[in-house]
Amino acid sequence: MSLIEELKWRGMLQDIMPGTEEQLSREMTSGYIGFDPTADSLHIGSLVPILLLVHLQKAGHKPIALVGGATGMVGDPSGKSEERNLLDEATLNLNLQGIRRQLEKYLVFDQAIPNGAEMVNNFDWFREIRFLDFIRDVGKHITVNYMMAKDSVRKRLEGFTGMSFTEFSYQLVQGYDFYWLYKNRNCKLQMGGSDQWGNITTGTELIRRKAGGEAFAFTCPLLTRSDGGKFGKTEKGNIWLDPAKTSPYQFYQFWLNAADADAERWVKIFTFLSKEEIHALHEAHQKNPALRLLQKTLAREVTIFIHGQEEFEQARVTTEKLFNQTGAVENLSEQDLHAMEGIVKSTYAIAELQQGVDVVRFLAETGILPSRGEARKLVQNGGISINRNKVENIQFHISTELLLHKKYILVQRGKKNFYLVEAK
Repeated sequence: MSLIEELKWRGMLQDIMPGTEEQLSREMTSGYIGFDPTADSLHIGSLVPILLLVHLQKAGHKPIALVGGATGMVGDPSGKSEERNLLDEATLNLNLQGIRRQLEKYLVFDQAIPNGAEMVNNFDWFREIRFLDFIRDVGKHITVNYMMAKDSVRKRLEGFTGMSFTEFSYQLVQGYDFYWLYKNRNCKLQMGGSDQWGNITTGTELIRRKAGGEAFAFTCPLLTRSDGGKFGKTEKGNIWLDPAKTSPYQFYQFWLNAADADAERWVKIFTFLSKEEIHALHEAHQKNPALRLLQKTLAREVTIFIHGQEEFEQARVTTEKLFNQTGAVENLSEQDLHAMEGIVKSTYAIAELQQGVDVVRFLAETGILPSRGEARKLVQNGGISINRNKVENIQFHISTELLLHKKYILVQRGKKNFYLVEAK
């Protein structure tokens, strides 16, 4: 199966320039994707571009990861409704180092092999270019009419916020990246999200007009959740690839909680399972959706790819201990209770428990619920469990008899929120 055929069945291909498939079948081709350096870590919104580079390398071609040290100082209007904050050079350098460390985990950066991955920073070539030289040598090749016809530009100009000249010039800057890589790295392919199509084709046009060459491109669809929500966004914000920003447990939980419709699509995009394996997985899931085989497989494969086998195992064990309602809570050791990631910890006066306190007051005073009114309502709706036993009555009393290891009470609010209250 060719690279393009592989990407098509996985749902990872949207726009493709004529001749691209023929170019990839003709010779080993260098292809690049640009990464935004606005943080020192990539998040799962960058996973599809990373996987495109991985698939490219697996197919025998050479991946180039371009991190935009220069374009990070300009800003990209594509898919955005307003201008973003620009970054200083020191911050950008820190971000570049963090991103490089991550990309080295997923791509083979071995220059001893013909298709070893490379990482480049466009600040390396833009730092020496003077403004007058740029508009003379680059700007004259692309007309204003051509630039304004791009969707990303037109939508901003038609909106209320408008667009600065800085961001308007972005497609010329990105186009020059492609031209520079074409001339200096023999790079003939650019890939990216579908919102980048306008910028990418500006690059191929610049290569045609300025170098008399031919370049190619394809894009992948932008992902959304089946409920219309933004992919990768949670109540706590982005799902980062850096374990210090998003723990492996939280990362694992994101994929495990995917809706069936999303898991069906994502297991093709975010894993390297074969078409036959995924087909068998879909059939097994349809026979018994309650087992959530799709979600468990998706979460396992992506967590191992990003964080490794050991971190996956720990996330899986933590999940089983937290959500296994059939297991006796007494079987959890003190170490288990403290090691469980995702548990919110608090304390409560042991003197109050010795006298006994009603569950509504307990929930409010520990901060598990913001008020007694909300605590009462949630208990009445069956949304509270103490030591894995659902509380049925607002008159239920919490006392020292419920303490695990003579110290702790395990509280569950709803399906996914856990609290460990230590009596002191």
